Amino acid sequence: MGALKTFAEMSPLLPGLGFLLLVGWQVASTSAGTYLCSSSTVNESAVCASVKSVSHEMLVEIARVQASPCSLTFGQYACAQSAWLQDLQDDFLISLYSCLTPKTASAMDPEYSVLFFSKYDAKKLLAALTMFSQQFSHVPLSLEWNMIFINGLWEKMLQVPDIDSPPVLFQWVHEGLQPFLVEPKVFSCLRAKNILCETFRMIVAALNGIYSDLPVEEQRNLYTGIKHYLIQDGSNQKCYSAAVPGLNSTAWFENYLGSFLEHATVGDLQLFGDEPTLQKFARDPVNIQMISNLTLLWETAVYYTSLLTSGPDFPLSSLPDRFVCYLSPSAVSNLSRDDALSLAQRISKNCPLNLTHRGITRERAPSSLTTEELQVASSLVRKFEHFPPAILHALGQAAVGLSISDIENGISDKDLEASIPALGEVRGWNAEQSSTIVNKLLSSGYQILDGQSLAKLGSLVAGLNSSTLRSLSPEVILEAIKLPEFVQQMVTLPSALKRTFVEKISSSVGHPADLVKYIPDALASYIPKSLLVFGEEKPNIQDLNSKMWTREQAAMFFSDVIKTEPDFSRLSQSVLQGFTCAAANEMEAERFQELAKVMKKKNVKLEEDQLSCLVKMVTLHGIPKDLDSYPKDLLLFLSSSDYAATGSCRQYFANIGKANLDVLQRESSQRKQLLLEALACLKIPGTQVNEENAEILGRLVCDLGGEYIRSSGGNLLKQLNQCESFLPDQEEAIRSVISSGNTTFGPLVAWSAFTLNELSGLIPVFDHSILQKIPKNALTLWLKNFAHDSPLSREQLATIVEELLPTRHKRADGCPPGKQITETVLNDDLMPIWYTPEELHACLKNVSLENHLSQILTYSFTTQQLAVLKKNLDETYPDGYPERLFPKLGPLVSFITPEDISRWKITSADTLAALLKDQPPDDQASAMIKRYIGLGNALNVTALNAIGMKYVCLLNANELNVIDSNSLKLASLNLSACSQLAKDILYAKAKRAFSDQHYLPAYYGLIEPYLGGAPGADLRDLSKDNVNMKVSTLAKLRTDSLMSLTLSEVQGLLGMNLGDLEKWQNKFPIREWVQRQKQSELDKLHVGLTGGTQEGYMNIVIPKFQPPSSAPLGTVAMTLHLLPALLISFLMMSVLS
Repeated sequence: MGALKTFAEMSPLLPGLGFLLLVGWQVASTSAGTYLCSSSTVNESAVCASVKSVSHEMLVEIARVQASPCSLTFGQYACAQSAWLQDLQDDFLISLYSCLTPKTASAMDPEYSVLFFSKYDAKKLLAALTMFSQQFSHVPLSLEWNMIFINGLWEKMLQVPDIDSPPVLFQWVHEGLQPFLVEPKVFSCLRAKNILCETFRMIVAALNGIYSDLPVEEQRNLYTGIKHYLIQDGSNQKCYSAAVPGLNSTAWFENYLGSFLEHATVGDLQLFGDEPTLQKFARDPVNIQMISNLTLLWETAVYYTSLLTSGPDFPLSSLPDRFVCYLSPSAVSNLSRDDALSLAQRISKNCPLNLTHRGITRERAPSSLTTEELQVASSLVRKFEHFPPAILHALGQAAVGLSISDIENGISDKDLEASIPALGEVRGWNAEQSSTIVNKLLSSGYQILDGQSLAKLGSLVAGLNSSTLRSLSPEVILEAIKLPEFVQQMVTLPSALKRTFVEKISSSVGHPADLVKYIPDALASYIPKSLLVFGEEKPNIQDLNSKMWTREQAAMFFSDVIKTEPDFSRLSQSVLQGFTCAAANEMEAERFQELAKVMKKKNVKLEEDQLSCLVKMVTLHGIPKDLDSYPKDLLLFLSSSDYAATGSCRQYFANIGKANLDVLQRESSQRKQLLLEALACLKIPGTQVNEENAEILGRLVCDLGGEYIRSSGGNLLKQLNQCESFLPDQEEAIRSVISSGNTTFGPLVAWSAFTLNELSGLIPVFDHSILQKIPKNALTLWLKNFAHDSPLSREQLATIVEELLPTRHKRADGCPPGKQITETVLNDDLMPIWYTPEELHACLKNVSLENHLSQILTYSFTTQQLAVLKKNLDETYPDGYPERLFPKLGPLVSFITPEDISRWKITSADTLAALLKDQPPDDQASAMIKRYIGLGNALNVTALNAIGMKYVCLLNANELNVIDSNSLKLASLNLSACSQLAKDILYAKAKRAFSDQHYLPAYYGLIEPYLGGAPGADLRDLSKDNVNMKVSTLAKLRTDSLMSLTLSEVQGLLGMNLGDLEKWQNKFPIREWVQRQKQSELDKLHVGLTGGTQEGYMNIVIPKFQPPSSAPLGTVAMTLHLLPALLISFLMMSVLS
C-alpha cells in the first residue's frame, strides 16, 4: 500500500480521489450547485481581506458555551488562527452546522470551508466528525451545505498522513463522512481530474482493502464512483490496450474493480468492454481466483459464467465451484456420460436451492428452480436411457431433470424402491414428478407401516395425496415428525397436505400445549385456531415463541401468554401480533406501557382495529412525551400536535412516511388529513416536491395527485415504486414522467433489465407507448432473470410478453422451421415470447402437454395463448378431462365452461381444493362445488377450507345444513357476503361447535365470524364478557338483533371501542339504532352521538311487514286489526304529555 503515497504527494491529482470515491453520479459540470465547490488552492490573505477579525477570547467564550456559536460568521471561523480553533469542543461542528443551514450560501463559503477544515487538527476533526455523524446519521443534511462541507473536508482528508492505510481510510470514509455519503449528488461538483490509470489502480487497491468493513450502501456508492471514472469519456476498454505496455493486463477486473465487482450489473460490464475483450478478462487466472471469492448479482454471475464457457477450449473442470450453479444448457450439451455425472456431483455439492446475491435475493418458493437449472438437469439426465440405483445416486440433485416418461419407463419398480434414499434428497420436484414416483412406489407394493418408512420418502412426501395420508394411523405420523430430516420436508408441502398432517397429529394429541410442542414449525400456521385455546392449561412460552403464527391464531392465546410471562421482551414478534383489546383492558397501565414499547422494539405489525385500541390505551392518561418509544404505526391515529412534546412536525411526518399507511383506507378522511398536514409542515407551496421532501413523505407520496407527480419529475419515482395501487390520474402522470426521459433513469431507449428491476412496482402502469420504446433485449432479460422475484402477477407479466410478440400474427400453415416444441422448449419459462398464438396452435399438434402442464402454466402466456392451450386440451380429451389433470389447470380454469365441468369427475376434496385455488369466477366455482357435491362427496374439512374464505356463500340452504358442526372447528369461513339465511344456519352450527369453550375468553374470537346470524339473546350474553367488539362487527349483526339491544348492552359489547360509534352513526344500521335511543342517555356516553329521541317525544317504529307471499295471511290480518288501537294509544299519550 506504500505505493499510494506517491499519488498523495502529487497535489494536482488529489481532488480526483474525492470525485472517484463517492460520486458515482454522472451529472453535467453545469449541474445546479457546482458553484459551491472550490478546486483551486485557497489564498488566505485574499479570502480573509474583507472578513472582520475575531479575538481569541471570543472563540474561548464560544468553546465554553458562554457565547452563541451563531454570533460569528463562517468566514470569521475560517480566518481565525489555527491554534485558536483547537479550543473548540467536539460537538462544535453540530452547532456550526445548525447556525449555517438557515442561511443561503454565498460564493465564498466553499473557500471558507477549505480554509476552515485545513486549520483543524486531523485527530480532533475526526472526533468532531464522529460526533456529527452520530447526530445526523438518520437526518437528511441540507444539500447546499452538504456540498460546502464536503468540499473542505475532502481536501483535508487527502492531506492526512497514512490515508492510504486501510484503518485510516476506513475511519474517514465510514465513520467521519458517513452523513455526507447519503446524498451522492453532493459530489457532482468535484470534477474529474486527468488521473493516470496506474494511479487509479492504486486507489482501487486502497479501497479494496477496506471493502469488507463497509456497509453495503457505502460499497455501492464507492462502486458508482469507480464506474464513472471507467466510463466517463464514453469509450470502451478504459485503462486497457493490448498494444500499450502497462495497460495490456487482462487482470482488469482485479486491477480496476476488485471486490466492487459485486455491485456490477451485466449492463455495466458491457460498458467496460466489448464481448471479446470481456471474455479475455473473464478467463484471466487472476480474475478467476478473485471471482471465486465474490458474491455477484444473479444476472452478472450468469453472464460471467457464459463468458467463461461460451468459447472453445474452456474445460468445465476449470470452472470455479460456485459458478457451476449458473451454467447454461448449451455449456453441458456435449458432455460424455462420465463428465455429466461428475458435473452433477459438483452441482449437488455447491448449489443450495436459495441463493442470495448482493442486491438481489432469489426469493423463490423453496421447491422451485430456475429455467436454466431445470434445463441443465434435463440435459444431464438425457445422457441416460435407464436409471439403475447407482446412476440415480450419482446424478444427485440433477435427478430433478427426470421426465415423467423416464420415471414410468426408465426405472424398474425394484430400482425405484432401492433409490428412494437418493431421490428423497432431491429438492425441487414438481407436483407431477413427486406424485408419479410415489404412486408408482405404492402400486408396486411399497408400504408405509411406520414413521421410518414415511420419513424415508424425504422430499417425495409431497407426492402423497390427502386420502393416502388420512389412511395412515396417527402413530405413524407422530413417529415420523420426531425425525429432524423428515421435519425439513414439511416446508415444501402443498397447503392441503399440510392441513391433513395437522388434522392427523391433532386427532391424537389432546392438549393445546402438547400440540404446540410436537407440531413441526412449518405446520404451525395451519393449526385451526379453535385448537389453540388453552383454557385452564398453562401455555409453554418457549414453545409458542419458537413457532410462526397467524394473527388470528396468536389472538387465541395472547391473553393467557401475558398473564403467564412477566417479561414481555421474551415474547416473539409472532406471539405479540395477537394483541387484543380485551386482554389489554385487563392490564395495569404500567404493564401495558411496557407491552406497547416491547411491540415497538420487536417491530410488531398490527392491524387497524388493534392500533385503534392501542392508541386509546396509550393516551388514556394524556399524550406520552416519548411517542417514539411506541409502534410507529400508532402515529397514524395521532396528529403532529400530539407529537409536539416528542419532536418536530418534520420528524413526525418522517415517521409517518415509514409507517404502514395501508392500515388506513386509501380514501379515508384520516389519510387525506395526514397528507395535507404533511405538505403544510414541509412548506411545499405548489405542487413540486423535491427529493429531500419525497424521502420524508415516504409512503404518503402514494396519495399525491397526478399534478404533484408531473411537477416533481422523477423525484417521486423511488417512493411511487413502493405503492400498492394508483388512481387513473396518478397512472397518467407516472407515464408522462417516465416517457419524458428526464429522470435519473434516462430515456426509455437506454433502459436495461436492471432499470426495469429497480422500477418493477411501476411496470403495471406502463402502456404500449412506453413498453415499445424499451429495448426488446432489456424486456427479455428482465423476464428471464427478474420476473420471478417481482411483485407482478402472471397477467401483468403477460402484458410484457404481448409487447415482445409480433404485432401482426400471420396465419401459420404449419409449425415454422426451428420452432418445434421440445422438452427444452417446455422447460423454458420464456416459451411465451417465442410463439404467436397461431404458431403455438400449429406447433402443439401431436404434443402432449399433460406432463408439463403445471410448469408451463406458471409462464406468462397471453390470454390468446392460454386459449390455444385450452383448445389443445379439449382436442386431446374430447370426453372431458381426467381427474389427474384438474390440479394442473391453473389459469386455464377461467376458460372452463359449466358444460365442461358437467363432464368432470371431481371425486376428492383435494381435487376441489386444487380447482378453487386459482380463484375462478363465482359461476365456475359454483358449478365445480355442485358437481363435487352432486357426485356424493362430503363437505369435509378439506372441502370447507377450499370453499370457505371465498365461496361458502354460493352454497344453498340444503348444502349448508349437511355440514357437520364439528367441521367448523377446523375450517376458516368468510360469511361477509352471505345471505341472512346462510348466516343464521352457520351461526347455529358454530355455536354448537364451540359450546364447550363458551365460558373462555377465547370464545369470542371463535364465534365472531358467525355473529351475523346471532339472535339478540346471545348478544346480550356476550355484552357481559368484556369482548370489545369492533363497530364494523356491530354493523354486520342481524338488524332485528341489533335493534333489540339496549344502550347499556351495546356499551358492554363495544367496550374500549365505544368511541368509534360516532364515525358510524350516519350509516345503516347504526343510524337506525341511534334513533331509537333517548338523546339524554346518548349524551351520558360522551362520544358525540346525535339523532336520538328528544325528551317529550317518542319514536314510532313502523313494523316492517313481510310480503304476503312469505308471511302467513293471519299474521298480516291480525296486525292490521290492531293498528287503530295502536294509533288511539299514541294520541292519548300525546294529549296526556
